[in-house]
Amino acid sequence: MARTVAHVIVDALEELGVRHVFGVVGDALNPLTDAIRTTDGLEWVGCRHEEAAAFAAAAQSQLSGTLGVCMGTVGPGSVHLLNGLYDAAKSHAPVLAICGQVPLSEMGSDYFQEVDNDLLFRDVAVFRATVTSPDQMPRLLESAVRAAVTRGGVAVLTIPADLGDQEPAEERPTRFALDRAVTRPDDPALVRAAAVLNEASRVTLLVGQGAREARAEVMELAESLAAPMVLTLKAKEGFEDDNPFQVGQTGLIGNPAAAHALDSGDALLMLGTDFPYREWYPEGVKVVQVDAREDHLGRRTPVDVGLAGDVGATLRALLPLLETVPDRAHLDRARKRFVTWQEGQRRLADPTHERRLTGKLRAALDNRDHEIRPEALAAAVDAYADDDAVFTSDTGMATVWLSRFVTMRGNRRLIGSYNLGSMANAMPQALGAQLWAPDRQVVAFCGDGGLSMLLGDLMTIKTYRLPVKLVVFDNRRLGMVKLEQEQMGLPEFGTELDNPDFAAVATALGLTGIRVTDPAELNDAVRRAFETPGPVLLDVLTNPEEVAVPGKPTVAQGWGFAVAKVKEILPDRRD
Repeated sequence: MARTVAHVIVDALEELGVRHVFGVVGDALNPLTDAIRTTDGLEWVGCRHEEAAAFAAAAQSQLSGTLGVCMGTVGPGSVHLLNGLYDAAKSHAPVLAICGQVPLSEMGSDYFQEVDNDLLFRDVAVFRATVTSPDQMPRLLESAVRAAVTRGGVAVLTIPADLGDQEPAEERPTRFALDRAVTRPDDPALVRAAAVLNEASRVTLLVGQGAREARAEVMELAESLAAPMVLTLKAKEGFEDDNPFQVGQTGLIGNPAAAHALDSGDALLMLGTDFPYREWYPEGVKVVQVDAREDHLGRRTPVDVGLAGDVGATLRALLPLLETVPDRAHLDRARKRFVTWQEGQRRLADPTHERRLTGKLRAALDNRDHEIRPEALAAAVDAYADDDAVFTSDTGMATVWLSRFVTMRGNRRLIGSYNLGSMANAMPQALGAQLWAPDRQVVAFCGDGGLSMLLGDLMTIKTYRLPVKLVVFDNRRLGMVKLEQEQMGLPEFGTELDNPDFAAVATALGLTGIRVTDPAELNDAVRRAFETPGPVLLDVLTNPEEVAVPGKPTVAQGWGFAVAKVKEILPDRRD
């Protein structure tokens, strides 16, 4: 068989260990999908929407640490990839997107469905190129893959419709030089960082996903400095379990203990994090930051010493220079606050919490008897899910409840659109995760708004018989937007969702659908969802008025919320 451009690409993907390619077939992709059809070890996963394909490919990349691959055909098919690819770019996930294009002879003529892919993907891609001759292969493919993997981003390779079946003049195997260097700062920089930390009496750590591979070194550091460890959301995976130093998350989804640990320290050590919310950083403290990306140093808060390098290698060189802190009062205070906060959260997670209230407050809540607390749902999922489950979460309130009530114990994994903040990511990411780990439990925390956006790809889950468990927080709202409006003193507007019975929809599509409206049935329903073979959609009607209080609520937020509630109950908007 002739080794065409399509076969060069597909053979190289197989050599790289890629197992799945996600997309929608058609037009310029036909030679490529036919090459996949005849290649063992590489599976085409036909999605219902290219955005879902890009999310699924990026999920596999983040979980495996290797290349994810998606495809979009000419024009609209490639445009549909864009949101999922932005999420991959913001997550620094190496993804190769192969896009179709009109025939070479028609390029530039405003041909049917013609889109300038090199311009379209200019902002999102670390590499983009259109193949204009078969003789450019496999060089352009090698460059695309190398850029995606070594720079941690998206590479877009565009293939015109009449090129996939052509044969390159040079027949040689592809060669990928993908080894990455492990670096650390030079000794003078380490000495300056050690001086800052040794002079401080109360050091707080802010630990991100970039430190995940250096857990042992980070734990040794926390012990030596007697430092409470504030975790970013993505650092829950790897640092939350069996960690006597961690005090949870900060920011809007965080807790008072983490906020206090940051504000009460006199030095902050940031490890592998680009936590973006500047208002949550402490003021008037010394800051040392360690990050593999030099351009991340100091861009969120001013730093006194910036250390560019791998977190593990840097800490192994830094630890011998640090003095042991004997006074553990800073750590003990932070941990005590954290434990107290956790105890309060456990009370909120009791499905019968409101039924135990009395008096006027209880009377005011009578109309909520059959609206389930989202905290209780998240806690039940945490209790019944496997210790090696893979979790995904939609942006918004679903992520808040996962952050607070699901522990990343054992070998659990966690991904979400935590940098881009897109809606509709949880279900397609779960799709990719389940194909990556067919023998592991995959659980998607879906918002009702997010699930509705890409509802068609429930059929992809059904078609490929993926045993994904979809947990829908069905509060009939865009919950985070509602909260944002009310904190600003605005009445809720435009956030209400006219939802179907999602469990019935799932059943009609060939999945198992379970609907829960009574708090007394919650635990049994969650247990049944996990015990049922195959894909399950658990549709739980949750309380739309439930509020997630941030770690440092302000008077302005409280006043705005009160004003919004008054506006919402007035009989006429003109009042």
